[in-house]
Amino acid sequence: MWPLYDFVLDLPAHLTSLPEYMVLVKEYFPRSLEEAALFAAVASSWFGDMLHRMPYKGCVLVFSWATYLWEAKLDIRQRDRLHEVRRPAAISEFVSRQAYLEASAYGLDKSSLGLVKNAFMQAQMTAIIVYDLTPWMWTTVGDAMQTHLGLGPEYEITRSIAYFIAATLISTVLSLPFDLYSTFVVEKKHGFNKQTPGLFFSDLAKNLLLTVLLGGPILALFLWVIEQTGSQFYLYAWALLAAVQLLIIVIYPTFIQPMFNKFSPLPEGELRTAIEALASRLGFPLKKLYVVDGSKRSSHSNAYVFGFFKSKRIVVFDTLIEQCTTEEIVAIIGHELGHWKKNHVLRMLAAVQVQTFIIFFAFSHFISEEAMYQSFGMDTMPVLIGFTFFQYLYQPLDSLLTFASNVLSRKHEFEADEFSKKLGYGKELASSLIKLQIENKGNMNPDPYYSAYHYSHPPLVERLNAINDPDVAPKTE
Repeated sequence: MWPLYDFVLDLPAHLTSLPEYMVLVKEYFPRSLEEAALFAAVASSWFGDMLHRMPYKGCVLVFSWATYLWEAKLDIRQRDRLHEVRRPAAISEFVSRQAYLEASAYGLDKSSLGLVKNAFMQAQMTAIIVYDLTPWMWTTVGDAMQTHLGLGPEYEITRSIAYFIAATLISTVLSLPFDLYSTFVVEKKHGFNKQTPGLFFSDLAKNLLLTVLLGGPILALFLWVIEQTGSQFYLYAWALLAAVQLLIIVIYPTFIQPMFNKFSPLPEGELRTAIEALASRLGFPLKKLYVVDGSKRSSHSNAYVFGFFKSKRIVVFDTLIEQCTTEEIVAIIGHELGHWKKNHVLRMLAAVQVQTFIIFFAFSHFISEEAMYQSFGMDTMPVLIGFTFFQYLYQPLDSLLTFASNVLSRKHEFEADEFSKKLGYGKELASSLIKLQIENKGNMNPDPYYSAYHYSHPPLVERLNAINDPDVAPKTE
């Protein structure tokens, strides 16, 4: 059996043998350039041979189920916390028993739906792999193109776009029952949903249309670049995707999001004056200040900053204006401006680019690996299908990188909180976080492992402890 497959199955034994492995590493570690070159050549040869003999389908199933069981274990740990009826001491002073129980009930309902959905998705993925449904669908799309359009196998990019559209439609249909239940049962039960069925399906149609109109051409360009650039395609594909991501960041808030929400200038008054004064104080190049009708769909609230260079915009949800005082909203804006001041958006964007480069570089070692395609039932090697199979293999590493991204994001949130506190808004920021946690029925009692793995924002108690840290003195600037 393939060595890495054995390694995964025997992982506990390998962990207990780490001391012996370290001795071997020290003994055989290259001590000259010649030894390093020889080691690299041997490792490259071993890796190439390993790819030829790798049981791809078995590895994907092992990795997939290991990830699923790990995340299910975390979900169960979190459910145990949500079943606790006694408030944690850390929040008992500012969260009523009623608010705590309502938040726990909301969390349990979302958790129950998530467990069912995740089990369904895992079963679906297993069926796709075991029964070779991806090759079947690729063949079905190709046969339909040949029969109705007269387009043969040489039109791989056109076929890939048709496959992409078909897969998107199937995925949407399969996830639709869960989305409907989440919106019209869970969210409605807990007082959050404001959508009508008409608005829900209108949003769904717009999303599908945008996916096809934007995703199709991007996919075609992506496949064309790979076709034209040979073995070093990963450099060009990475550059292309980076450019596309920047373009989406620019056009999404200006052209796409207004298709779903109404953005109006924030009316003159105390709030607008206070936000503009804060922006001026920090040298923030504020060009537009909007209020968005978030209440059209949900009573959840938010505020954010977007824009590049000297054209920045601040958006405040109407629900946030209803739930918080002027001082608390300004404290939240101070937090958001902290992200701008400390270049957090650019840092996260750079982290995404590193992750994207790793994905494409790793894919370059699998794209022409015939054994991978054959393992999943393919008798040809289309790029899109190869990338799909590679993503299955990449899943464990992707989980680790997502975890690392969440760690970085939580660090940024602490820094932005500290920035708002140093502006003199520590008390107001703390009270706004408490209000929003209660209003949004956020998790009041997170399991530490669950939150560490899933959360991009620190839990409420950790944020309040950091804000109240006497070593971080507030100051006015």
